[in-house]
Formats: sequence, C-alpha cells, structure tokens
Amino acid sequence: MGTDAQLQMKIDAAAEALKEVQSGMTLGLGTGSTAREFVRLLGEKIATGELASIRALCTSVETERQAAGCGVEILEPKHLPEIALAVDGADEIDPELRLVKGLGGALLREKIVEQASARFVVIADETKLVDRLGRGVLPVEVTRFAMPLLEERFRRMGIDPKLRAKNGEPFTTDEQHLILDVRLPAGRDMADFVDELVRFAGVVDTGFFPFEATEAIVATPAGPRRLRRGEASRSGFRHPS
Repeated sequence: MGTDAQLQMKIDAAAEALKEVQSGMTLGLGTGSTAREFVRLLGEKIATGELASIRALCTSVETERQAAGCGVEILEPKHLPEIALAVDGADEIDPELRLVKGLGGALLREKIVEQASARFVVIADETKLVDRLGRGVLPVEVTRFAMPLLEERFRRMGIDPKLRAKNGEPFTTDEQHLILDVRLPAGRDMADFVDELVRFAGVVDTGFFPFEATEAIVATPAGPRRLRRGEASRSGFRHPS
C-alpha cells in the first residue's frame, strides 16, 4: 500500500473518531502518527469554533505540545478519572480488540490514560489488523537499573531483546525508562508470554493492551469500519490477504 493511501486512511479514521467529540469534553489524547492526525483535526475544529472548551490528558510530552498549540487545555494527572473519551492508535489489533502499542515509546502513559477513560476508541488503518498478535515487536518498558539483568534473563528465555535507540543513544521514555523490544516466540500466546515477562522486577509494563479498547475505527479504501469489543471476532473482519 502506498504511503499516501495509508496516510489518507489514518486521516479518515481520525475524522470518524472526531464525530464522537463534543464541546466541553475531557479527552485522552494518544501518541503516534494516527493520533497526531486526530489532534490536528481537533485543532481545526477548535479554530473554526465548531468545538470549544476541550480539555485533555496527554500520553506524551510530544502530544501535550501539539494539543496545547491547537487550543486544548492540558490537565494535570489528578484529572485522569474525568476522561470521557480516549483516542489513540495501535500497532496491531487482533479480532478480540487486543492491541500491541508502544512503537512511539509512550506505552506506559498510554495505558494509564486509556485505563482511566470511560471509553477508549482505537483509530487505525487496515494494515494494523492481524489474526494473531506478534507480527511485530512487543515493547517492554524497563528501569535503567534492571536493564542489564533483564536483557540476560530474556536471552535465557530464548528471546533476543533489542535495546531501543534514537539518534545513536538509548531511547528514553517520558518517565525516564528504557525500552527493550522483544518478539513473541513461535507457538506462544501473547497474554501468557506477557504474564511471564512482568514477573521480573524492573519490568514496568509492556505494550500489550488486552482489555483497554472499547471500540476500533479501522479505515479501509471503502471507508471506515467500526469494531466493538465482543463483535470483532464474529464479524469475520481480518487483515486483508
């Protein structure tokens, strides 16, 4: 799929999710390329006066900067229980609306915001649909102190952890942690695999989101489709072959 076509689908998914936003809402705003389009479109609605008094908790410093520049009031974490709607992208979406997230490095704040929200709508293009999670890497956020030990333990488990880097230096999350990217071993279920990983002290969280999403808006060349938890597996909707 061409880059332009994929970008347009991201915009389409973001525009569909924007229909859920009303003036005065408190939102949870995600991180990444698709979430960025949602914030951009939100800013356009605020600029024209179609939406007003929008407040938000953001999943990254990057999103805070973008949203503030669009006229969104940025809230402190004490307001987390007030989030009516969170909107964010995903790296993988399976038929049960389980997700892999975190390629943008904001997985911990994303999980905090999205678990606190009354609703969490995932926006994505159809390339993010998978029959089984594990097509790409699973981000594992770890403390600096534990990182060398966890690298060794993961290797002994038969997985090959890769320390995420940016500009030649270890990538640092907004919470000042590091990320080890790992791959799901063949024949393993993602939930069981993650249960094993999080038992180790120093693992802060992973990019596996097993229950957070209430709905997904998936853009296709034929238009956006909505998948709700409990319905996706019965819809027969899969990543296109």
